[in-house]
Amino acid sequence: MATAMKSPSAKVVVAITGPARRAIMPRLLVSVAVRLYGATPWQLRPGDSFDQHGFDAAIVTGGHDIDPVLYAAKPEVVPRHDPQRDEFESRVIDLALEHNKPLLGICRGAQLLNIRRGGSLFQELKNMRRETSNRWTILPLKTLLVNKASKLATLLACSQCRINSLHNQGIDRVGHGLQVSGRDLDDIVQAVEDPSASFLVGVQWHPEFLLYQRRQRGLFRALVQASRETLNQASSRCNDTT
Repeated sequence: MATAMKSPSAKVVVAITGPARRAIMPRLLVSVAVRLYGATPWQLRPGDSFDQHGFDAAIVTGGHDIDPVLYAAKPEVVPRHDPQRDEFESRVIDLALEHNKPLLGICRGAQLLNIRRGGSLFQELKNMRRETSNRWTILPLKTLLVNKASKLATLLACSQCRINSLHNQGIDRVGHGLQVSGRDLDDIVQAVEDPSASFLVGVQWHPEFLLYQRRQRGLFRALVQASRETLNQASSRCNDTT
């Protein structure tokens, strides 16, 4: 049965994924950011059902480490994995990639996006720190160096700015089609993007805790805008064939 084309005037629905329990504040803040730009947040948890027609864009939020079996590696640190969430969010990401839906990966979400594109992770960053602290904080105390030729540079309107840090793992081998768009002072990857996509960005920091900064809100604004443009294009193609 054919599925009705969604009206471009309808509100963009943004799927927000996370763990089955806890992580209430980050998901609430992401929801606030999405609503701020006129979209409807849809909270998804492991076990929830969904399909390609249920959402127009996705935001995969932060959380526990990802099982290294997903990138064919052996555990190097004490495991803190959530296999159910790994499997669930992998399906969300794969569906978004397959149907060219705008996607923002935050921290763990950026790491899982990289893995689904064939990349791998560093399982422990502490020993790689030379210029930056390994301290976790929601405050913007870490320096981000942005690739001036990237989409991220346009979105953040800066070549260097401050970000927060709540992660102990990070991107090692970059996935297919992704490019590094930001690093910290220790040359650790802080952001990746696919320049060929309407919006496919992964950031290691937590912009939802920095919504008081206009440049950080811009990530959510761009995601929603890309979704609206995708809907308009789909509607135009449908009208051209009728």
